[in-house]
Amino acid sequence: MNILLAEDDQKLGELITYMLMKKVKYQVEWVQTGEDAYEYAKASHYDVIIMDWMMPHGDGIEICRLLRSNGYGGAILMLTAKDAIQDRVAGLDSGADDYLVKPFEIDELLARLRALSRRNFSPIREEVLLIENLTINRTSQSLQMDQEMIQLTPREYQLLDLLVQNKGQVLTRDIIFERIWGNKTDVAYKTIDATVKLLRKKLKKFGKGDWLQSIRGVGYKLETN
Repeated sequence: MNILLAEDDQKLGELITYMLMKKVKYQVEWVQTGEDAYEYAKASHYDVIIMDWMMPHGDGIEICRLLRSNGYGGAILMLTAKDAIQDRVAGLDSGADDYLVKPFEIDELLARLRALSRRNFSPIREEVLLIENLTINRTSQSLQMDQEMIQLTPREYQLLDLLVQNKGQVLTRDIIFERIWGNKTDVAYKTIDATVKLLRKKLKKFGKGDWLQSIRGVGYKLETN
C-alpha cells in the first residue's frame, strides 16, 4: 500500500512511518506541512492519505477541502486530538473518508487503512489519461497503445505521473527524489537515473522513448511531439 503521511509532530511522524514501513511493509512518504501534503497529493497517486488536522501552512481541513474541490478522489484519513462530535462532523464534511482520534493504537490505524484501501481499490471507473495515442492507466499503472499493454512498476508509474503532471517543465533530480522517494536517505540519485532508463525503455516500445528527455546536469522532463 502506498501511503502519504501528513503529520507535523516529529516523534509521531517518525513512529507512524517506522511502524507502517517495518511492520506491514507499506510505502510511506512523510511530509510535515499542509502545503507539501497538497503538492505531493497532486503529483502522485496514493492509496490513502493520512492527514493531521493541525499543521503549518495549511491545516488538514483546509487541504482536504482543497483536494476535493480540485477533483482528488483518493481515500483520506484524518488524524486529530479533537474528539467532539462537531469536530468529527467538520472533518468528514471537509471530504475526509474516516477520522481517528489521538492517541490511538497502531492496530486500529492499520485496520482503518485496510478498510479504506479496499474502498479505494474498487473505483467506479478506470482513471485513464490519453496523450496522443498512448493511454496511461492510473488504476492499473500501465501503458497501452492499440492492443499492446505494458505494466509499469510502482516507481516507474510514480515517475511518469510526476513528469506528466509537469509536462514540458524540467524537474531536477532533487525534486524527483523528494517527491517519489521522500525521506529515504538510503536511496542514491543513481536510482533515479536507473528508473528513468527503465521507463524510457518501456516508452520506446511504443515509439515514445524520445518523450523522456535528459537535461544534462539538471534532471528530466517529458515533452511530447
